[in-house]
Amino acid sequence: MTDTGSEVANYREHIVIAKNLWKIYKTSSGEYPALRGVNMYVKRNEFLAIVGPSGSGKTTLLNIIGGLDKPTKGEIRVDGIDLSKLGENELADYRSKYVGFVFQFYNLFPYLTAIENVELPMAITGKSLIERRKRALKLLELVGLADKAFKRASELSGGEQQRVAIARALANNPKLILADEPTGNLDSVTGASIMKLFRELVNEEGATIIMVTHNPENLRFVDRMYRLRDGKIVGEEDIRR
Repeated sequence: MTDTGSEVANYREHIVIAKNLWKIYKTSSGEYPALRGVNMYVKRNEFLAIVGPSGSGKTTLLNIIGGLDKPTKGEIRVDGIDLSKLGENELADYRSKYVGFVFQFYNLFPYLTAIENVELPMAITGKSLIERRKRALKLLELVGLADKAFKRASELSGGEQQRVAIARALANNPKLILADEPTGNLDSVTGASIMKLFRELVNEEGATIIMVTHNPENLRFVDRMYRLRDGKIVGEEDIRR
């Protein structure tokens, strides 16, 4: 069904609730509505995919959920917090404490080691070196890279770099992981291994993941899917019944 946000949603069951969400960009040629009245929800401990053609609003929606952008109008709540009412400092605090980001291009510091890259988000929040090192090693072990902890990011393969990026996303124990085309730069075998890791994080670690993807092969790993077109939700499907 479409416009799923019209369902009764509550903050105990759902970590993300969007109501009549609009994002309008002003351009030299006029106003461009990237999102047009999106209603959606995301359950806790769910692996959700957002799919649609280029320009459909997928990344815009992900950025608003992640506090990287603000809606023009409408409501977006994460864990009961109304993001549209937060100032820039509050949004920065929200991003560091609530959200872990995984991007297509990894965004690692190439001359830092894997463990140093994972430690960075914890350094920002003021954790001690001992705390950072202990958790970073645990996370690298979780993603199967304990033996590569002290290798520079530039010395790792694409798949290994993405695993480091996932470990980094988990560093501050976020309530929500946002992944934007996380397998876009990987071959099919490596991409499938990343998707299996995401599935394990949901099943075994209680993670909640929202993933933007163009790859239909990735959908076999998710619980549910929204389809976007022209800034609107045009379909929703439960995949793992």
